[in-house]
Amino acid sequence: MLPEFFGRHSRLVLGLLVLSFPYLFITAESLTSNNDIETWLPGEAPARRIYDGFKERFGAEELVLVGLPGEESAEPVDEELVEAVCERIEALPGIRVCWSPYRLMSIMQDLGVDREEARGRLEGLSATRGPDGLIGIAALLSPEGLADRVGTVAAVREELAYTQLEDAQLAGAPVIVSELDRLGSRKNNKQFFLVTLAICLVLLYSTLRDWKLTCGILGLTVWSINLTLTVLSWSGTEMNFILGALPVMVMVFTLAISVHLVHYYRQAMDGPDPLGTMLRLAWKPCCLATLTTSIGLASLQVSDIGPVRQFGLAGALGSIVALVTGLGAMPALLTLFPPRPLVTASNRLQRTRGDRLAALIVGRSGVLTVASLLLIVAAGVGVPRLQTRMDPVDFLPASGRVRQDARQIEQRLTSTMTLEAVIDFGTEPLPFVSKLDAVRHIEAQIRKHDGVRHTMSLAQLFPNQMPDDAFETLSLLKRARGHRGGSDYIAEGERLWRISVRLKDGSVEGRRRVNDELVVATAGMPIEWTGISPLLDHAQGQIFTGFWKSFLTAFVIITVVMIVSLRSLSTGVVAMIPNLTPILLVFGVLGWAGWYVDIGMMMSGSIALGIAVDGTFHFLVRYHEQRRDGGTRHDASREALERTGPPILLAAIIAAAGMLALSLSPFLPTMRFGLLTSAMLVTALLGDLVLLPALLALGSRGRHEQGSSRDDSAAGSRKRTPHGVQRPHFVAIEEHRAGVKARRRSGRARGRGRTAPSESIPA
Repeated sequence: MLPEFFGRHSRLVLGLLVLSFPYLFITAESLTSNNDIETWLPGEAPARRIYDGFKERFGAEELVLVGLPGEESAEPVDEELVEAVCERIEALPGIRVCWSPYRLMSIMQDLGVDREEARGRLEGLSATRGPDGLIGIAALLSPEGLADRVGTVAAVREELAYTQLEDAQLAGAPVIVSELDRLGSRKNNKQFFLVTLAICLVLLYSTLRDWKLTCGILGLTVWSINLTLTVLSWSGTEMNFILGALPVMVMVFTLAISVHLVHYYRQAMDGPDPLGTMLRLAWKPCCLATLTTSIGLASLQVSDIGPVRQFGLAGALGSIVALVTGLGAMPALLTLFPPRPLVTASNRLQRTRGDRLAALIVGRSGVLTVASLLLIVAAGVGVPRLQTRMDPVDFLPASGRVRQDARQIEQRLTSTMTLEAVIDFGTEPLPFVSKLDAVRHIEAQIRKHDGVRHTMSLAQLFPNQMPDDAFETLSLLKRARGHRGGSDYIAEGERLWRISVRLKDGSVEGRRRVNDELVVATAGMPIEWTGISPLLDHAQGQIFTGFWKSFLTAFVIITVVMIVSLRSLSTGVVAMIPNLTPILLVFGVLGWAGWYVDIGMMMSGSIALGIAVDGTFHFLVRYHEQRRDGGTRHDASREALERTGPPILLAAIIAAAGMLALSLSPFLPTMRFGLLTSAMLVTALLGDLVLLPALLALGSRGRHEQGSSRDDSAAGSRKRTPHGVQRPHFVAIEEHRAGVKARRRSGRARGRGRTAPSESIPA
């Protein structure tokens, strides 16, 4: 049925794909980006709910911090110039309010604080002294700025350039998000995508030796990528820095299926119906492989990190699109451009060497099994040593300006990652001055911590000693309410008061230590801790938890699929042992080396498991074909390895090379994700091509030990084709079964033909 369809309509199928491509391309290019740090946790997470409540009461915490040379620097910036820059930045639609140290000093002096006292309070917050001193301008984003962080940061840079301060340093969450948007954009990712395309072109042509077929497969690959992105656009999905790796993954999925289909077609070329034989043999392992890959990706849904969950769904969609493209369009392509049979002497030599290697692996199954398991266990011991790290600044290139500016501001001025303490005085009526004293006392306790550089609250704007005269106090409070900024530190009347805590050490370890110790130190006080820093720390904790949850979920489900599809409990369980190889080896080495594992590296485990199982299914389908034909485990394992080893090897090399191209990305999580996934795909070959055949062959040495008259060499021999290529055994099995069915039908027909005349003969 299908061979006839593709025989008649192959040109129509491919023509429809070509006609649909412009629409898919335009729609895919319309995808918008969103790298908001807040999306890293779902709305139902406690840390996220607390932070959202904080924003509703006090406004958004996000700010752009501009660092300018201080008064004691070699070329200090004039105070009037600082104020002029501040006014120009504040006039931008994306900026709600802009604060300079001179503005804050003016407010403090108006409220009765001595000028030198005011300067001291701002030291380490918005200004620092010394040769490397900086003056900080804090520009808080408006709702328009939060909606367009990239545009707002670009506008701030333009204003700095206008005032000839192009060298000013910028830091803050909006600056980081803007850089993540740039690095994770499709425009930026196209650079290494083209490299991946070129690598795959070379690898495919070296195997196929046919430019038309090679270019056709790559064309189908690009089409499947754009179809995946189009579906994401229809669903309203926004791109992020993690989804930047999706096109390469879809390419790897599509190419892997295409390589296996070409292999099946080549093996069946000498039969009467190569396309039909290919489809009959390929649909089951390809569908099962796609199912397991989708399960591995979909298992990322158990993570609490938003971009990771999004990547899991998008990746699962990409694997399904690759399957549909492979089984729906590749037959049309193979009909029009059938692959050439490999008839060269070098190919025959490679096949002979491959057969000898397969015989060696299966013949030394016991030794190889023990050696492989010892290696896996030795490396796997390092897995519990893994440590996670999640710092947005570390995601950026080390030599990039944004990262260098952020680190310079942290060292020379203040940390942009803050802790926020919200004090709740309840509904009990307390005098303003009493609340002010209570906040000042709590703030002093917080500042005693050795990890705290500075704090800021409404109490910092008032003198340490309030006037004794009630009228003076009222006049002071009236002036305070007339100044802008008071609403940033009190909310719900005067019930909630905010203390913003700046840290000395902006590193992940430093933030976590200070946060934990301050929570303990203020236990029993009416304080709720929030801010970007606790949000990131919570997300970091979820990286490791999510990794194990997603991996174990994928492993259990894939094991069940393996057992059900193979209809064998023992084979299904044994088959999953080799698929642990890449995970334990690669992550074990990382653990022993003491490397930190980030968000991109952690999600590669479930993905690699799903991809690694692909080769396992292709091997096991062939293995069971041989077993049903009467072969021993030894012979079936060797035969399956000889027949499926080359395409499994080629698909893994193409996939690893494609993922390795991600290492060219300037975005570090993408680069690390590509390196780690590529390493696991290569080590998966150890499991699929060494450990799995060895495990299945244990305890069996061939038919001759089972009492059969056929020797080992005869059992492994195949017929020669007119092209000089060995005739694969599984094709002969397929043809044998077809012949048996035909003879049965013919026998039934003859039987009916003999019965009818006999009934007409009179007694």
